[in-house]
Amino acid sequence: MKIAQISPLYEAVPPSLYGGTERVVAHLTDALVDLGHEVTLFSSAEARTRARLVPVRDQAIRLDPALLKSDLAAHMSMLAEVGRRADQFDILHFHTDMLHFPFFAERAGRTVTTLHGRLDLKDLPGVYEGWSQFPLVSISDDQRRPLPWANWAGTVQHGMDADLYRFSERSSGYLAFLGRISPEKRPDRAIRIATRLGMKLKIAAKIDAADKVYFETTIRPLLDNPLIEFVGEIGDTEKSAFLGGADALLFPIDWPEPFGLVMIEAMACGTPVVAYRNGAAPEVIEDGATGYLVDTIDQAVEAVTKAVRLDRAAIRARFELRYSATAMAHRYLDIYRELLARTPYGAPDASALPQALKIMPTPAIALA
Repeated sequence: MKIAQISPLYEAVPPSLYGGTERVVAHLTDALVDLGHEVTLFSSAEARTRARLVPVRDQAIRLDPALLKSDLAAHMSMLAEVGRRADQFDILHFHTDMLHFPFFAERAGRTVTTLHGRLDLKDLPGVYEGWSQFPLVSISDDQRRPLPWANWAGTVQHGMDADLYRFSERSSGYLAFLGRISPEKRPDRAIRIATRLGMKLKIAAKIDAADKVYFETTIRPLLDNPLIEFVGEIGDTEKSAFLGGADALLFPIDWPEPFGLVMIEAMACGTPVVAYRNGAAPEVIEDGATGYLVDTIDQAVEAVTKAVRLDRAAIRARFELRYSATAMAHRYLDIYRELLARTPYGAPDASALPQALKIMPTPAIALA
């Protein structure tokens, strides 16, 4: 099968530090190649991939040192390039939310759009009603709740390259928080849980500009506690040691998390997860097997004392069964085949393409 994977341009594929969507795109793309498919990845130029790479920007947007840049212009240029090459593929798999809808309406039946973010936003229903011909994939069943009537082709939970994460048979006596410092991720809860237990907590997290006030006013004062160690933002090469050394990962979210990639990253290292019962957490965590689901600080404290007794090898085995990149790729292949079986062969010719795709110039990039 000839498959195009179209990634957001905010992070590298895979990200060098924090990043979820682009990391999933990287693992899915490589797994599809390993399964024998002809895959082309549209992304920024520093991507590391086993697929054919079409670079559409010299580097990912977030870590680009240029002070003035336009994420909209970058993505529009990428979509123009995808449009020019669209006839080369059986399936166009978009990870760019709804941005491509106006440009690919004529070939929507040969597209898959994975929605990676929250869907309870004011303006989204009108978009998914107006372009209802696009098949959508959710990353959890819970993610669908705001738009149950949308054109869902399936749910595919995320997967990761199992070889990227080292299994750790033994922990090193601390709790871990990994991700982003923000009110909805509730690192303050993680600190309270660790303090109640008298356990060391290591926090590896990035701080977005939008969350700096929250960090300074709510989190920084709590870092004076000698039990709390703020590590900062880390990348894939550091995650196995960080997560594998933890007695448990704390995932104390306070929002409808669409998936929660860090949970399966912890499981890949054999580390149990103590997660608040929000969003997709009940779909990812098998209560009493790979971790525990909680609703309060008191429950979380009790859950940590039980989680340290769980079988770490069994947790890793559940990750390999449910959340490997290969398992994810097979689920997407089922969706691709179902869509192709329903769509007559033959993409529209250039005369049927939206006018915007005919007139946009080929983006010029300066490769680093």
